Amino acid sequence: MKASRIAAAAAVAGTAVLTLSAPAFAHVSVQPEGTAAKGGYAVVDFKVPNERDNASTTKVEVNFPADHPIASVMPEAIPGWKIDITKSKLAKPLTMHGEKIDEAVTKVTWTSDGKGIEPGYFQKFPLSLGALPENTDQLVFKAVQTYSNKEVVRWIEVPQEGQDEPENPAPVLELSAATDDHHGTASAEKTAEKTGQTAAAADSGDDSDTTARVLGVVGIVVGVAGVAYGVLAGRRRTAA
Repeated sequence: MKASRIAAAAAVAGTAVLTLSAPAFAHVSVQPEGTAAKGGYAVVDFKVPNERDNASTTKVEVNFPADHPIASVMPEAIPGWKIDITKSKLAKPLTMHGEKIDEAVTKVTWTSDGKGIEPGYFQKFPLSLGALPENTDQLVFKAVQTYSNKEVVRWIEVPQEGQDEPENPAPVLELSAATDDHHGTASAEKTAEKTGQTAAAADSGDDSDTTARVLGVVGIVVGVAGVAYGVLAGRRRTAA
């Protein structure tokens, strides 16, 4: 009896944990495909789940941080969705690849022209971003989700370190440390360096192998000469 009660209590506790933890996963989030390094370029996915069982998500708006503008934003075409990019003039122009940029993307909007995100499904909305800022560890993107029943959910609350996650948290992109070169030059140089070291090692190995062969041949010659001398010496003693 006691064992069955413990098992029942454990089952109830497990159900409670699942029930309490489920909402934590059901919000708009953003994750990079690979890494999002400071000063570099990255492809990020905005993941939008449908939290309703009686309506579809028909529109998603992602607002970009005004304090860390991003000059280059390129969306990936998604069947069934129309994409609009909103740009605004910058109070302080950016310098990108030696050129001054006086405007940046402030919002990207996806509007469904089909069924949208139906109940029980989620959708990823990819964007190519760059150059990422170097003076911050994260970017906060406030998002707005609209349903087919006209309900609007605003994912705009900024999570605070040391505090519980807010009810409607904004998507936050964590940035990794800057690399030596944002376009892969450093990696290419390292590869070339390793290749050079490998070639040098191979050359060294070839030289050592050649030396060993020469010494081996010399040894064989010396050995044969010694045998011949011994044979001749024996014949001379026999003749005497």
